[in-house]
Amino acid sequence: MKKLLLVISVFLMFSSITAQTAEELLKNIREKLEKVNDYQAKGKLKTNVTFIKAPVASVKVYYKKPDKLKIINESGISFIPKGSVNINLNKFLSGTVAYEVVDAGKDAATGWRVLKLLPADENSEIVLSTLYIDERTALIRRAKNTTKDNGTYELEMDYGNYAAYGLPDKVIFTFNTKDYKLPKGVTLDYDDGTNKKPEENLKNKKGKVEIIYSEYTVNKGVDDAVFNQK
Repeated sequence: MKKLLLVISVFLMFSSITAQTAEELLKNIREKLEKVNDYQAKGKLKTNVTFIKAPVASVKVYYKKPDKLKIINESGISFIPKGSVNINLNKFLSGTVAYEVVDAGKDAATGWRVLKLLPADENSEIVLSTLYIDERTALIRRAKNTTKDNGTYELEMDYGNYAAYGLPDKVIFTFNTKDYKLPKGVTLDYDDGTNKKPEENLKNKKGKVEIIYSEYTVNKGVDDAVFNQK
């Protein structure tokens, strides 16, 4: 009888998770994100972009509601396409942005719930956002965003100590280098065995930036002046 009750309990728990509507699932995610008014974070940034030689760098990341986000690299060089760092899920899911939600079922490989968000505002920078969500934890594990001016980029997130806030311990940012402009001071390796120019080699390639966070300071205040730094 005890085994039967256990099986029934597990079934009911599983059913309650899978029975969530798209709106309920997004609400659970928002509740985590809304706990964060601001944060300061330290981490290591690893760059993997074709023909760019860059050492692992220390970075500081600052966030403040509703949409202020700043990444400061100790080397002074940013490898993330301009504009992309200001497109963050916190603002998009805050409830202040109107969008249509399309439930695309589950991802066959991971079992994550797939939701597609279409902004109602035609002037929105994001045209389409596809979220891959772990329903059990109400955490976004992957996001693919198509934008008007900065192409398409993807985010992959791993969580640990700050999962209750929806803050990842690791983020992998992937983007197309087609329209990527090389920052000053970057060392290039031109010789790849082809006769193509460096600019041609960058086309239709994938760039990847990985940030591993060592610590967060949450809701202790962030000076607005930080976001005005160049």
